Amino acid sequence: MAGQAQYEELARQLSAVGAVKRDLGRILPQDCSAGSAAALALLGSHGDMRMSNLSELLAVDMSVTSRHAAHLTERGWIERSPDPADKRSRILRLTPEGHAMLVELSRRSAGLLAERLDDWTDAEVGQLIGLLTRLRASFGDCRTVAHRPPPPPAPRPPAPADPAVPAVPAGERTQTTRTPAQAT
Repeated sequence: MAGQAQYEELARQLSAVGAVKRDLGRILPQDCSAGSAAALALLGSHGDMRMSNLSELLAVDMSVTSRHAAHLTERGWIERSPDPADKRSRILRLTPEGHAMLVELSRRSAGLLAERLDDWTDAEVGQLIGLLTRLRASFGDCRTVAHRPPPPPAPRPPAPADPAVPAVPAGERTQTTRTPAQAT
């Protein structure tokens, strides 16, 4: 099992992965945000779905998913239609233009990765894919209750009163003022 220092270094390295994500975000078409790209990718891999399912997969609030869906619909990349089982719900479906955008997004991402990892061997890229896949599986679907640190320890009970110091009833306590210490 890895030691504390290794887990701390892993946490630092995973934080640095944000730079990779930002670089991938810079190559997106101007009218396609990272959130919109993620929604398209999920529709591409999972097929037609209710907006509530997409919201769950994106792990965002329904209002955020609704904005993504409106943006994608305006660009003609998805269509929203009533759910036959529940007319209040909408089914989201990729359009041919949405499929074409997914192909473009994939081409851009693969191109950037190929450029940045051109000095890596196929085996190293394969190893990274395998390890990232395993890491992702270790965290499950990330839609479960978030891990929270243990609660702080309960406060200690007050120390017993010193019998040498007389107790002062609450109503008889006097207010004290403090003066700054004199400089020496």
